Amino acid sequence: MKSFEFANPQSETEALELMNDHPEQTAVLAGGTDLISLMQADIIRPERVVDIKNITSMHDVAEVDNGLMVGALTTLEEVLDNSKIAEYASVAQAADAVHAIQIQSSGTIAGDLCHLPNCWYYRNGYGMLGLENGTSLPETGDNRYHAIFGNSGPAKFVTASRFAPALIAWGAKVRIIGPGPDEAEMLPLEYFYTTPRTERQGTTVLKPGQLVSHIWLPKTAGTVSGNYDVLQTEGLDWPLASASATLTISGGRVSDARIVLGHVAPTPWVSHDAATSLLGKTISEATAQAAGDAAVSRATPLSDNGYKVQLARTAVKRAILRSAGLLEGGL
Repeated sequence: MKSFEFANPQSETEALELMNDHPEQTAVLAGGTDLISLMQADIIRPERVVDIKNITSMHDVAEVDNGLMVGALTTLEEVLDNSKIAEYASVAQAADAVHAIQIQSSGTIAGDLCHLPNCWYYRNGYGMLGLENGTSLPETGDNRYHAIFGNSGPAKFVTASRFAPALIAWGAKVRIIGPGPDEAEMLPLEYFYTTPRTERQGTTVLKPGQLVSHIWLPKTAGTVSGNYDVLQTEGLDWPLASASATLTISGGRVSDARIVLGHVAPTPWVSHDAATSLLGKTISEATAQAAGDAAVSRATPLSDNGYKVQLARTAVKRAILRSAGLLEGGL
């Protein structure tokens, strides 16, 4: 691992000052579950690491007038233990699906949102796009875990975030601070992610010198939700596909729905087709199945990952049934 400066700020303002001394060569350390492994592999080689764990304002979970503000440094374990977050069932279910105890205790919710792709080409030094001498390795080589949506460009990896589908389905926003000491904005999480077309482009809209300080969730207002991860029975603790659903049900019929898939595209994948298919319907195995079919109707699998289409279909169906309380012990 390359040597680096280490900074330990105690406030958001101090963190931004330290980040902006060398904005292009600074890495932010929170739980460290992703950054440390990338630094050990020399994939990321910062001049300075800014450890934000001691910024107390970023640990809070507080009710606000129009919802819930969750500090970026809230750990997965704290997500599971927090009674306010428990009202957002799909968010708690996403945390519960992480089986690694070390990740649950030290991984943070914002760290998860910013987790870089687990693509084996990226993790072995071939860059975000997996290029070797200008040739796309995901396109010509083993692509069994790669994207089945949004893969027409050079990016074939899948987003790694476990929480993004659930949070986007809830209409969450992220508070982004920096690069200036007084700069802050609230951005819908749906628009936080980008699909890079060059190696210099990132996977989020974050600019050098910026970081996520909080995640805002709207009031639940009677909306129900569910999350479903399709995991391998052995090996790494990462879903092959996932889906989250939020449903507003009036008079037994769906009046509003949002369906978001994870681990199937370079960004979290919002399925308007699946959501539209549910409007005006009662939730049953048949309507959930139809929504799953609609969700994958535009899939474009690569040579080795056609099996993920069925997994994504199943994840959507089961997330919807789980939202309505019909998965466990029901249909």
